[in-house]
Order: sequence, then structure tokens, then C-alpha cells
Amino acid sequence: MSRAPPAPDPEAHGSAGEPAAAEDEVVQIRLGDRSFPARKRQLLEQSDYFRALYSSGMREALAEPGVQRLRGGLSAAGLELVLDFIHTARLGRLERGDDDDGELPLLDELVEAASYLQVTPLLRLLRSQVRLGNCLQLRHLAQVYGLPELEEACLHFMGGHFHQVLRRPEARPHLLLPSALRLQLQERRMQGTATLLALGNFVGPLASQGRPPLEESPCAMLRYDEGARRWLGLPSDPPADLGNVRGYGSAVLDNYLFIVGGYRITSQEISASHCYNPCLNEWSQVASMNQKRSNFKLLAVGGKLYAIGGQSLSNVECYNPEQDWWNFVASLPSPLAEFSACECKGKIYVMGGYTARDRNLNILQYCPTSDNWTNFELCDVHLRKQQMLSIEETIYIVGGCIHELGSNQNPSQNEDMLTVQSYNTNTREWLYLKENTSKSGLNLTCTLHNDGIYIMSRDATTSLKHRVFLKYNIFSDRWESFRHFPTFGKNILVCSMYLPNHT
Repeated sequence: MSRAPPAPDPEAHGSAGEPAAAEDEVVQIRLGDRSFPARKRQLLEQSDYFRALYSSGMREALAEPGVQRLRGGLSAAGLELVLDFIHTARLGRLERGDDDDGELPLLDELVEAASYLQVTPLLRLLRSQVRLGNCLQLRHLAQVYGLPELEEACLHFMGGHFHQVLRRPEARPHLLLPSALRLQLQERRMQGTATLLALGNFVGPLASQGRPPLEESPCAMLRYDEGARRWLGLPSDPPADLGNVRGYGSAVLDNYLFIVGGYRITSQEISASHCYNPCLNEWSQVASMNQKRSNFKLLAVGGKLYAIGGQSLSNVECYNPEQDWWNFVASLPSPLAEFSACECKGKIYVMGGYTARDRNLNILQYCPTSDNWTNFELCDVHLRKQQMLSIEETIYIVGGCIHELGSNQNPSQNEDMLTVQSYNTNTREWLYLKENTSKSGLNLTCTLHNDGIYIMSRDATTSLKHRVFLKYNIFSDRWESFRHFPTFGKNILVCSMYLPNHT
């Protein structure tokens, strides 16, 4: 039962000069055969429905002195919860507790009664109660009762926790998340500003750029301010155990950055998977791969991740964020070393590297729908240690070592040169684009961002630790150099993600 209201204060006075007794009287709210006591003044303060009822002199307010009957099919449980809020200005047992799953009981009845009685403060408070356990239900109720602010709060929460929402039992096949809502949440994750991020082991002071000296962080994240052309600290350092991991796979899926596998300095391979969510500026650990692997390729294709090959491995694993689980799919025809791969038009392309016996000259294509690898084409050049990216049907091959078959040139003569090539998967045409002979084509990291390929490389004559930052414009076939990277670093990853505008 709803708690009885406190006794009225005889010293108090009502609003507009009315005696307090008129508004502080206790009225009985009748619903069916049940009666709930409530203080009239609190009803007037919290409910637009009762305020309009009493101020208009409607028949329902005058029928029985001290008694207010309600119709409209409300449930007693919902009315009791709403009156409890009116008396206390709190949701009581419905407010979030320590349980992170925190589903609000009787949510349908609560929202129905609060909407019918127009208890605006309660509806406003519900916006802060959106959680994984209730976000789908609360968003549905907001649509049913025409509560746009509450629906927006649900969508904002669900966009920030997108993969976690997909894993909810109520979003599974029997109550499948509608495709239109799923697309809406994915688009929300892309709101904000497309920003270049760098993750790595940095050594050097960046205190003047808004963070403590980097010597204190074995692994840190920086973001690039394109207007000021400078790198700034991002106040969310990766997990400490990533600080000594090399050879990991990385990919961005639904604006989540995944760091998977690799090996520690002790040469021990790992299978762990970490995930950075820029919408919440937080890291979390997700399911580990079934296979420990390093020096492999991690790609995002069709809403899933694919971990391809690795050191002496041909097997391939697929990660489904809806289930937070990895499973094996069709393996590569043979293990490859020093190869690269990318997604293009919903399929995976693998180029270059070495098999156990010889150079790999095949371009391999994987179709996720049929779970099948095919030999797409035979190359007339041998590639290794390159990076691969794609736009529409065009694959860009960045850096690496290129050796033309039949050439008398010693491969070592052009191994340390930064080149960009393109390969059209429709026409199967290769284009050799503008070289940058002063920068190294080895041990680089790159990403697509806006109109170009942004590359973290090094001067061909300097230490591996000293990095340079440059851009290749894919539309003008032109190189642009930025300032040298402001600190020394190693094991660096560059990627492009959408950061909230308040970052």
C-alpha cells in the first residue's frame, strides 16, 4: 500500500492567499474497490492532471467531498507507485541500486499511470533510470505514451551501449531488435567528430598538451586536433596489460576499437580481446579467441570480426558481438607469413607474404556468406609486410616490400621506400601511385580518414622510435607532411573513430 501522507501543518498557508487547510487536506483516491490516501497539495504540485481537475471544477472533482475517483483502466499497482513518488519525490525501490542489470519492476504500470496523471517530475526522473535491463522496454513505453524526451534518453543510452544492448535476452531472435532501430543506433554511434587516434607505448612529455608525462603510462592514447595540428592526450588509458603486447590485431567495428591477441615481450602468445568504446570513453574486456595468435589480421566485415591466420596458422575465427563469442570458420588454403588483408565490398582479400614453401602470389578472396576461400587472381609482383585499405571497389596497398617477378633488381634496393598502389577488384587493374622516397615503407601504421590515408612512419635514415606523421590524398595523388610526431614511441597504432563532441 502507498504510505499515508504526513499530517497537515496547521501553521502553513496555501498558495495565492488560500488557507493551507484547503490544499493540505487528505483526499481518498478511489480506483475500483481500492482507496489510496493522498495530500491534495502534493497532488496539485506534482500532477498536471489533478491540477487541471481541481482548478476547472469538473464534475469528477465535486461528486464526493474528500474523494476522487479515477477511471481509464489504470492498474492499482501503477497508481500506488505514482502516489508513492508524489509523497516522497523519489522512486523508492524503483531507483537504480547496486545491481547493474537493474530492471525496474512494474515498469509498464508505472509509465502508464504517470502518463495518465501527467506526473511530469516522475517522467523526467525516469530519463536518469535508463539501464541495460530496461532500455528496450522503456523506449517502447515512451513511444506508446508519446514521451519524446524519455525516448531520446533511451536511444542515447542504447547507442552508447550498443553491443551490450544486442546481447540482451529481449533483443534475441524471439524479440529481435528491429532492423530500423538497429540502424538508428549504429548511426548514433557515428555522431560526433571523426578523429584520428594513436595508441602505443610513448616516451616523452605531453604535459603541456593536457596530460601527465607519458613516462607514467606504459600504454596511452592520443587524439589529433586537426585545427591546431597537434596531438592531445585522451583521458582513458588502455588496460595496463596491453602495454607489453606486440603483434596484436586491431579493427574498428560499430565505432568500437578492438585490440585482440598478440604476444607479450616474453614471446608468449595470447588470445585476450579488449575493446574501447569512445561514446563512454572506457575500455572493457570481451570474449577471448579460441586460438592464441599473433602477427595476424583482424578485419570488420558485415557486423562481425574475422581473425585471419597468424604465426604458422591457417585457421580463421569469427567474432559475433551479439553473442560475445568466437567460432572457427573456413581456414586459409595454407598458413601465410608477412601477408596483409582488408575488407572490400563485403568480402575479404588476402595478398602477399610467404607460404611454407614459396612466395604467395595468389590474391585470395573469402566470402562470409558461403564461408569459402577462392583464388581470385594471380599477381605478377610479390608483396610482403604491406598494409591494405579499401574504398568502394578499390584496394590501396601502402608500404611494404615490392618485388617485380623477373626483375634483376635486388629486392633490398627498394624495400625502405613508402609507396601506394591501388587495385580495382572489378576491373582487376593495378595503378602505381606517387612514391615518397624520403619515408620508410616498413613498420608503419595507417588508416583511412576523411579524404586520405594517414600514415605514421619514420624517416628512412632515422631510428625506428622516431615517428613522422603524413597523409596521402587519394583524390589528388599527393603527399602532405605534418609536424614530426611530438614524442618517441613504439608499437603504435593509428585509427579513425568518432568521438563525442564534448570530448
